[in-house]
Amino acid sequence: MTSTYQMVEDPAGPVAGSPAADGSWLDEASLESDEVEVQDYDIVSSPNDWNFSTIVSFIGSGAMVIPSFQRNYIWDRKRASKLIESLLIGLPVPQVFLYEEERNSFLVIDGQQRLLTLYFFSKGRFPKPKIRGELRARLQQGFIDEDFLEDDEFFETFRLSLPKSPTGKPNRFHGLTYKGLKEDKTSLDLRTLRNIVVKQTSPEGNSAVFELFNRLNTGGVNLTQQEIRASLYHSEFFIEVINLNSDPAWRHIVGTEKPDARMRDTEFLLRALALASSSDGFSGSMANFINNYCLKARKFSEQDARTAHDGLTGFFTLFSDTPSPFMRAGKFSGVLFESAYAAWQQCGQPAMEHKKISEAISEAKQTEEFADTLQEGSTKPVNIRKRIGILRSHIERAAR
Repeated sequence: MTSTYQMVEDPAGPVAGSPAADGSWLDEASLESDEVEVQDYDIVSSPNDWNFSTIVSFIGSGAMVIPSFQRNYIWDRKRASKLIESLLIGLPVPQVFLYEEERNSFLVIDGQQRLLTLYFFSKGRFPKPKIRGELRARLQQGFIDEDFLEDDEFFETFRLSLPKSPTGKPNRFHGLTYKGLKEDKTSLDLRTLRNIVVKQTSPEGNSAVFELFNRLNTGGVNLTQQEIRASLYHSEFFIEVINLNSDPAWRHIVGTEKPDARMRDTEFLLRALALASSSDGFSGSMANFINNYCLKARKFSEQDARTAHDGLTGFFTLFSDTPSPFMRAGKFSGVLFESAYAAWQQCGQPAMEHKKISEAISEAKQTEEFADTLQEGSTKPVNIRKRIGILRSHIERAAR
């Protein structure tokens, strides 16, 4: 069926423990999020009841993709066993949402914990807690290879862990593996899980899916825009940017040794790249602007990707032997960094003495004109273009 949805941004408050909540490394202006533009979408959605065997087959073949940059698998064995038990005894299980990227390719929007639980049980293997980060990396290829599943360093036998009844009678499924279910195995194979497959038909692109992901994902902690973006716009280039986030020269600039768990530092790398590519054409929502850049980046040639990568690393080296000039009140200013990078690119990537460009950026951020761009809506197009212009003037003078 075809439905029309009107999406209106509903900004959530800071999540406890996140940089937005504790203000640990980002300045206030860089924590600001803009409102996504109101837009009408035509979305085709179709309900399906796929059985256990079909779902496992889809995951194993890579047709059903668990986004590699979603949160790690976090369920313990008891919670995972409860899901399997619900299917075995015929209890309803919450539906999952999938986005059809192309024919026979479905991206999981909501339900990765449930779907991975089914897959792990079918394979008779359960991931040990210490390898959850490794598991996320392995999902970059769209599936988990059999050799990895059989590695006892990372996985153990998946035996159902179910409590006794109130009378003390053992649960008849407790301790069983998938193969050990015997006659119940066929019943499980045929049990169905309702899924809703959605696909945006207009406007062109998949901006609606970004919003659907934001609203439908039922994880314990709301995903940040960047975490959602990383799932929806995954590409070889995106992986390169993720890797760049661990570059020591970039960590020196940010002022923190470890990457942000919520990927906000990665977002500023993408913002810088997007603004450097077409800051004059930026209008409306910053979130949509970055999304459009990431969508284009999925089709980057090897040369396009290399140019973007080398541009960033070349900029990083300008500050390798100076204190980071991108700090404001002791915290990293992402809006200052993205503006300086876009300005440097507009100036033609001038080769400069490291001390001179650092001084130029430090002088620019101390001007009243720059401070004015942070007062009301730091992500407004007019303020972003003004900041880039200020940085460009200072860098051009320093480069003469």
